[in-house]
This record gives sequence, C-alpha cells and structure tokens, in this order.
Amino acid sequence: MAQLKITQVKSYIGSKQNHRDTLRSLGLKRINDVVVKDDRPEFRGMLRSVRHLVTVEEVN
Repeated sequence: MAQLKITQVKSYIGSKQNHRDTLRSLGLKRINDVVVKDDRPEFRGMLRSVRHLVTVEEVN
C-alpha cells in the first residue's frame, strides 16, 4: 500500500481553527514536522483542506 509523507512547511498562526485542528489530528505540531500516513481517502480529504500549509510526497 502506498504511503504519504506529509511535511508542515508553513505556520498555522492566523489560520482558521478547523485548519489548526486538522494539522493536529494529522500529528503535525510545528514547522518541518514530518509524518507518514497510509494513502487513504480520509487523509486525502484532510490534506486537501490544509494544502497551503503542507507538502505531500508519495512513499513506497
């Protein structure tokens, strides 16, 4: 199964509360934090809402 490497590249200061909550639920707390998640529709939807704060790479 493919996995996604998610890196927070921008601060959440000044963003909406639901974006902050989404980052926290993904496991991202600060800039340059990296998490690896399975490529599932739930995570894709979360990433779509915070796409301006993170970068996403596919990992095998």
